[in-house]
Amino acid sequence: MRDVIKVMAHPRLNTPNLLAAWPGVGNVAIIISTYLTTKLNFKDLAEIDPASFFDPTGVLVEDSIIEAPQFPQSKFYYRKNDKKGGSDLVLFIGDDQPSAKGYELANCILDLALRFHVKRVYTCAAALTRIHHTEQPKVWGVATNPSMVQELKKLSLKQKGNLQIAGLNGLLLGVAKEREIDGMCLLGEVPMYASRMPNPMAALAVLRTLSRMLDIEIDLVELTRLAEEAREKMKQAAAEAMGQYIDYFTQPIWEQGQGEDGEEEEEEEGP
Repeated sequence: MRDVIKVMAHPRLNTPNLLAAWPGVGNVAIIISTYLTTKLNFKDLAEIDPASFFDPTGVLVEDSIIEAPQFPQSKFYYRKNDKKGGSDLVLFIGDDQPSAKGYELANCILDLALRFHVKRVYTCAAALTRIHHTEQPKVWGVATNPSMVQELKKLSLKQKGNLQIAGLNGLLLGVAKEREIDGMCLLGEVPMYASRMPNPMAALAVLRTLSRMLDIEIDLVELTRLAEEAREKMKQAAAEAMGQYIDYFTQPIWEQGQGEDGEEEEEEEGP
């Protein structure tokens, strides 16, 4: 681990939790983690050597000069809880997910987490549902053991018995279970037809629950505004898509029965 992770600080943390985030459907996890870094006082903790987990597939060229290979960042941050006796927070943000070695990366992250005595691991993700973009997204909760599921029920989170969480936002918790580390994933509902769009509405719903679980206070005014703007963009996109659908699959009644030259075609009688 010493060769793979560069540790930049050695703080004494009080019963810390780990929140890890990677890009995914709706960018729910990244929206949440990035918002936390802009609103709370996080400090650099450590960084993972990307060459150990990522293989560049090409290079950039600027002014005919080839640049060195570029790698996505995988960094740890930490924050002391403002409340006396409250749990501190370690935040991990990965700019990208490796095409391979995801299991090894998950173990590497947990190695550092245990070094700083992390007690619980959290991730966030999207839950693709039939929800409409005008509806308030609900938050689902899953955990690595039955006792933690009971905690989720007390928070009135939606329970789904069987599902799959793709990528490292899910895999990290599976590896945590292997290593007997408590873990939870909070999933915000995202419309199936808008899976490729960033979804701050789902991120806002998840962060409201997550901030209670982590016992942190955070100003959500800006994220609420971003959610409202995104909802309006989805509304406009849906209206445009519906208009295109109607134009493509319908024909004005006055054009029916006309040939390509615009004149009415005569019906041909059979023999």
